[in-house]
Amino acid sequence: MVDKNIYIVQGEISVVVAAIKRNSRWSTHTPLDEEQDPLLGSFSHLKETLNNIKDLSDVEPNVFLRPFLEVVRSEDTTGPITGLALTSVNKFLSYGLIDANHEGSAEGIENMADAVTHARFVGTDPASDEAVLMKILQVLRTLLLTPVGAHLTNESVCEIMQSCFRICFEMRLSELLRKSAEHTLVDMVQLLFSRLPQFKEEAKSYVGTNMKKLKMRAGGMSESSKWKKQKRSPRPPRHMVRSPSGQMDPGQSNPACSEGREVERAQSASVESIPEVLEDRDLLADQSDSASVHDMDYVNPRGVRFTQSTQKEGAALIPYGLPCLRELFRFLISLTNPHDRHNSDVMMHMGLQLLNVALEAAHIAPYQSLLCLVKDELCRHLTQLLSVDRMNLYAASIRVCFLLFESMREHLKFQLEMYLKKLMDIITSENPKMPYEMKEMALEAIVQLWRIPSFVTELYINYDSDFYCSNLFEDLTKLLSKNAFPVSGQLYTTHLLSLEALLTVIDSTEAHCQAKVLNSAAQQDQSESTTVGGDSSAGKSAPSSNGQNAVVSDTRTACPPTSGHLMAEKMRLGRQDQEETDTEKKSLKKPHRFTSCLPDSQELLEIKNKKKLLITGTEQFNQKPKKGIQILQEKGLLSSPMDNNEVAQWLRENPRLDKKMIGEFISDRRNTDLLDSFVNTFTFQGLRIDEALRLYLEAFRLPGEAPVIHRLLETFTDNWQKVNGNPFQSNDAGFALAYAVIMLNTDQHNHNVRKQNIPMTLEQFKKNLKGVNGGNDFDQDMLEDIYNAIKNEEIVMPDEQTGLVKENYVWSVLLHRGASSEGIFLHVSESSYDRDLFTMTWGPTIAALSYVFDKSLDDTIIQKAIAGFRKCAMISAHYGFSDVFDNLIISLCKFTTLSSESVENLPTVFGSNRKAQVAAKTMFSLAHRHGDILREGWKNIMDSMLQLFRAELLPKSMVEVEDFLDPNEKISLQREETPSNRGESAVLSFVSWLTLSEQSGLRGPSTENQEAKQAALLCIKHCDPEKLITESKFLQLESLQELMKALISVTPDEETYDEEDAAFCLEMLLRIILENRDRVSCVWQTVRDHLYQLCVHASESCFLVERAVVGLLRLAIRLLRREDIGSQVLLSLRLLLMMKPHVLSRVCREVAYGLHELLKTNAANIHCTDDWYTLFSLLECIGAGIKPPAALQVANTTNPDNDTGAQSDSELSSYHQSEVSLDRGYTSDSEVYTEHGKSRIPRSATDVDVGWLVVGKDDLDGSKAAMTPGSKPLTYPLINQYSLTLGQDMGLHDTKSLIKCVDSLSFIVRDAAHVTPENFELCVKAIRVFVETSLNGGYRTHEKKKSHKYDSKSSRLRKKPREKEGTSRRTKASSQRPARSHSDDEEDEGVPASYHTVSFQVSLDLLDLMHTLHTRAAGIYSSWAEEQRHLEDAGRKIEADSQTLWSSCWCPLLQGMAWLCCDARRQVRMQALTYLQRALLVHDLQTLDAVEWESCFNKVMFPLLTKLLDNVSPADVGGMEETRMRACTLLSKVFLQHLSPLLSLPTFAALWLTILDFMDKYMHAGSSDLLLEAIPESLKNMLLVMDTAGIFHSADSRTGYSDLWEITWERIDCFLPRLKEELFKQPVPPPAAVTPASPPVPAPSQVPAAPAVPNIPRSDRSSPVPPSTPPMLTPAKMSPPESLPPPLGQSPLILQPLASPLQVGVPPMSLPIILNPALIEATSPVPLLPRPPPTDPPLKHQPKECV
Repeated sequence: MVDKNIYIVQGEISVVVAAIKRNSRWSTHTPLDEEQDPLLGSFSHLKETLNNIKDLSDVEPNVFLRPFLEVVRSEDTTGPITGLALTSVNKFLSYGLIDANHEGSAEGIENMADAVTHARFVGTDPASDEAVLMKILQVLRTLLLTPVGAHLTNESVCEIMQSCFRICFEMRLSELLRKSAEHTLVDMVQLLFSRLPQFKEEAKSYVGTNMKKLKMRAGGMSESSKWKKQKRSPRPPRHMVRSPSGQMDPGQSNPACSEGREVERAQSASVESIPEVLEDRDLLADQSDSASVHDMDYVNPRGVRFTQSTQKEGAALIPYGLPCLRELFRFLISLTNPHDRHNSDVMMHMGLQLLNVALEAAHIAPYQSLLCLVKDELCRHLTQLLSVDRMNLYAASIRVCFLLFESMREHLKFQLEMYLKKLMDIITSENPKMPYEMKEMALEAIVQLWRIPSFVTELYINYDSDFYCSNLFEDLTKLLSKNAFPVSGQLYTTHLLSLEALLTVIDSTEAHCQAKVLNSAAQQDQSESTTVGGDSSAGKSAPSSNGQNAVVSDTRTACPPTSGHLMAEKMRLGRQDQEETDTEKKSLKKPHRFTSCLPDSQELLEIKNKKKLLITGTEQFNQKPKKGIQILQEKGLLSSPMDNNEVAQWLRENPRLDKKMIGEFISDRRNTDLLDSFVNTFTFQGLRIDEALRLYLEAFRLPGEAPVIHRLLETFTDNWQKVNGNPFQSNDAGFALAYAVIMLNTDQHNHNVRKQNIPMTLEQFKKNLKGVNGGNDFDQDMLEDIYNAIKNEEIVMPDEQTGLVKENYVWSVLLHRGASSEGIFLHVSESSYDRDLFTMTWGPTIAALSYVFDKSLDDTIIQKAIAGFRKCAMISAHYGFSDVFDNLIISLCKFTTLSSESVENLPTVFGSNRKAQVAAKTMFSLAHRHGDILREGWKNIMDSMLQLFRAELLPKSMVEVEDFLDPNEKISLQREETPSNRGESAVLSFVSWLTLSEQSGLRGPSTENQEAKQAALLCIKHCDPEKLITESKFLQLESLQELMKALISVTPDEETYDEEDAAFCLEMLLRIILENRDRVSCVWQTVRDHLYQLCVHASESCFLVERAVVGLLRLAIRLLRREDIGSQVLLSLRLLLMMKPHVLSRVCREVAYGLHELLKTNAANIHCTDDWYTLFSLLECIGAGIKPPAALQVANTTNPDNDTGAQSDSELSSYHQSEVSLDRGYTSDSEVYTEHGKSRIPRSATDVDVGWLVVGKDDLDGSKAAMTPGSKPLTYPLINQYSLTLGQDMGLHDTKSLIKCVDSLSFIVRDAAHVTPENFELCVKAIRVFVETSLNGGYRTHEKKKSHKYDSKSSRLRKKPREKEGTSRRTKASSQRPARSHSDDEEDEGVPASYHTVSFQVSLDLLDLMHTLHTRAAGIYSSWAEEQRHLEDAGRKIEADSQTLWSSCWCPLLQGMAWLCCDARRQVRMQALTYLQRALLVHDLQTLDAVEWESCFNKVMFPLLTKLLDNVSPADVGGMEETRMRACTLLSKVFLQHLSPLLSLPTFAALWLTILDFMDKYMHAGSSDLLLEAIPESLKNMLLVMDTAGIFHSADSRTGYSDLWEITWERIDCFLPRLKEELFKQPVPPPAAVTPASPPVPAPSQVPAAPAVPNIPRSDRSSPVPPSTPPMLTPAKMSPPESLPPPLGQSPLILQPLASPLQVGVPPMSLPIILNPALIEATSPVPLLPRPPPTDPPLKHQPKECV
């Protein structure tokens, strides 16, 4: 089967031949002439050849190409025919008919390139000519971009490019054609530079030889005449056809001849005709064959060796490589030179555009030959282009700069510095001609650079941290931040761009922080990876038409590629392996100033400080060199004394120094050594003298004085001669030559000299130096080189020239610096110095963000600013910069408008201000996320919270707080107000309401306002301010303390008194404490002090005090479980006891309910007596209205710093009991109360001897008491221990509080686990206090309480009435409590309606408690004693004996029960009597001895009976009778049950007589017969039992009866004269004679006035009886009850015991007759203090037995 490709070629032949024949030239010819025409002849030959083969690959490509190329070359063909031939060639290329693997393909391709670039045709009209030119472009593009294009040589590629450039820059051609050429060039450059990684840098020598041949010249048409004369060297015929026999036949055509002809024509042709124009273009490439000749064989990737052809026709063709790329690159750079007058704007723009493509396509840095072009010419042209005022060039150059510095900045340190300075100049330029767009573009360029990862960090490390570079990063940051602030107040893009640049630093830093947080490991340093183009995408090998594998790509798909870049991926031919250079890892260079490649922040800081000093020193040096050096020596930057080498080095490397000053300093006669050192810093080795001199003179400004110049040059030549091996005869010769060079430089370039003289010629120069070299001449060639070098390039003296010369000088200095070690540019990983960078940028950035946020209305910009704020916050949190974070929060708070708006307008303003809402959301979310590092900012956040609170925008959960009284256990801090908003008077608010209603027509808030408020509420809900509280447990301690400080600082002061605000802050504080209970010990003191301030210093009760009290209790409830803080918290509860009593009484209910809760939840956590004491004292103060202990009351001046606000234990000892117990040898019953004695208040019963009766003011008003002689008057109020009352100062109490306190008490008592040795006695005491309080249902306080109630209400309302509650919010709320049926509202109207129910229940509860304790006491005590024995505790000994039990427990409890027997309410009395009876007769009491039983009568029974004689319940006469009867019966029962122990008492007679006394009184107490019947019965009973026991009998006496018998009947006869006869029928002995002074029954209203009486001896304790005691009592009148009470400090009333045995008128035995007239109701708080007489009726019967 014939190859289809053959048909394609045959088809093209017929098309071209037909066109040639159609042409007029051939129309007349005969068919025979066809053979003679060379063009047609070659086509017919080709036809024959094709007919003989089966596959096109059997012939060399040249064979089927040659006829077509001849048509293209022929100058006789017309444009259309040439065009057809070109189309055919293009088709062959497109279909891939030229097999790249064919060994002849290289030659064919070369011929094709040559023919197309030198195409000739006869021009017709411009349009059709341009069509042919278009075809030429198309073929050139296809040729270079198809796989076979890789066979082109360096020269051909240059020619192809040159042709395209010519079309591109030929302004006479149409724009379309020029643009097509431009696009073609772009593709070609893309291809060539994309292939760059496939080429290898050649050896230096080879590059040199090659490059001389490849010169492209810019300059377009106008310049063409220069080169017209140059002839093209003819190309030898290389068109071989491989005949089947395999022999090479030379081609028939001889292009050399035709070329000669062309050249002549071109010279004579006119410039106007296009064909000639094209010919001119051909001449421009000066080509020579020798270019491709060298001694290297080339092996292509398939292993085919291209050896040099041995045939005479020419050398092997080497595929193109780096040389043509370098030439192209050089040419493109030369196009961008703005100082070259040949470069038009179009050319410069084209050059920049193609450079852009080149830099995009390839990484140029690894190629030294290209890099040196970049460093010098390219960078220079680009910086010069920044000064042009043509926008397109300016924009294009900025684009190229970006690509350069993005990829090659490590090689261009100083070029980058120059570029950035230039941009800064543009941005800050004040020049009115400078277009705004240019500034914008410059900023954009900076932003773009800023975005390159690690660019900013590298600026900081390479410039700011380099002694001799500008602080680029710092300066740019300042510039940007300044630029972000609009002067006019209007935001332009430049402002936003500046902000964006600043944010770039923040963005990248934030990203790194995030990454660190995520990885928690530093990110790996990512070295910039160079992508080696297309390694992976090698073309597929596919079978080509001849069955072999095609190397490049599938031949079938060889259509023209879409782009040069993609084609480069596929091309492999000419590729040289780059691997060796890739694998050679460069060792990282490190600048001298750093100790390592990654210096730490500390080192950088030191460098920056040193840099500041250096700058100061430099400035000084530039004025006075010596002074500058001196300063640097002082600062330790230069050694002292001066080290010449060091100074010389400094002078060389510091570019800021004034060159003139350097010149003066080194040339100073005194500094000759320094001059030597200075010259030694240069490396002159291997440099020609003029080159060395050039280098030398660039370093300083040569002074004008001849001797100075002499000295400088002399040192120079000596050094040069030495290092170069003395090339001249003597140093003088060198000196003369150096001088001559300087003179020549002046002669050639100094304008003043040139005006007067014609510049020196080479001959003159040589002549001047004849025989100077030690009598000989210098080398003439050298002199010629020197002359040319100086003539062409001036040795520029620093500070002398201006304009371009100066620019050139500055540039050369820059290049020198770049070549030295100073030019080392460190690449660092992005995140290396984030912390330092952030420290420098945060201030300007936050300021700029705030400004933009404030001024902008655009949503996206606002969002950008907010994102910036968030990122700054994240970074500052990451690095722990709390000052940054505070600053941020404060800025945001300002934008929320919360603090600036008035409360009334806040919801509307905030709700309608989107920006403020965004700021608020951001502020809160930042505080939630990074609260840890917030310090000062808490204050602002709390201010905002307060404003939200005042404006009622906070969520309900934040303004609702726990409360003990409310049924829902929650109350709102925002109390509804009427009608004014903030404490105005009612009148004012009424007026404002009137005026409002007039204005608004009673509409209420407008819809917009409503919507705004809804929006505000919704926004705050999103902000979730509550999270600040709940999440506070995660805060660092320091932050937490700051937060608490911020909350505590909100206290009501005089001017802005607002207790609600303070209450709100207090509640937040308490919630925060509870959230942080795990570490509460760290902050407890702060909170306690705050609560102390609020509670103790409050002079009147208010809402805030109430919240503080509730808060303290809530804290206690939650915190008691914690071992570490529990005792401190309990101690802090004493704050409540330190409050002023009237303030405390107002919050008693809250405390009562709080304590109840506390005990219920935490009783088990309270262990120490002190803590129990605090709690019980509180219960008593709250429930019973007792005044707090005086020692705890604090004057307002007390400093809250001392131990938890209360006095320390040592201070408290002032009310320790023992101080009151005078010198006596025993402990009183009640003293056990205070045995633990630590910080205790005086107990009710004073420590007075058992026999003393302290008359309380309610006991016996007006009785006179005797005083013990010799004893001091007591300075402490004594309390009667024989009274049933405790004598405490009972204030007013609140029923609800009492009920709750009793509940709390019963909770403790009923759970055996809660009753401990520490709290037992306190419990007992508390019960008794409550017994007293609840007596008669607490009725006696009601009259007074009424006013108190209303009072409390008004205090709660603050300055504004609250509409909802008619009475106090509290009372209203508590009335709904299900627990109790009665409501305080009724109670306020005098006597409470259901008061019996409540108080009855309380009394019954108390009775039950006393009974429980009473019955359990023995068991409890013995178990404690048992426990203690096991523990062998060193603490106080617990005794379980009856004496302890009696004094600590049984006696007080019985007294309590007895007191309730005197209640005005019948049920309570009856119940109490029942309990008392049960208690007295309980089995445990049987263990008591006689003394205790006597005490029982004296302390329990007798006071009870005395009290019952009063008419306690006037309304209930019958009930009272019954009570009295039961009491008497109980008396006799107890007496009889314990008769035997009682008999052993020395005082038995007195006891018995007292009983008889009571029987007497009771007989006459009642109005009914009940007692008249019952008492004799009881008495009979007792007498009979006593008689049976033989108590009345005595063997000794005359009558057989004892003295007792006598006394008994004597007493009974007073009230039951017939009883004796009834009981004892036998006659009774007559009564003894009675002393006349003492009537048997004293008048009821009389009482003996006792003289001073000593202590009474007792069986177990004794004390001396003073001898002065008179032998007996003298009766006296009883003072009437109305009379004044006895003066303070008098002794109790005591009767003298009988002194001798009982005879007629003399008592027989020593019986102390103890009368207890004081055992009457004692409700008075302070004993022995004068007060108006009680309302109780005076006693009718008060008999005394006087002997």
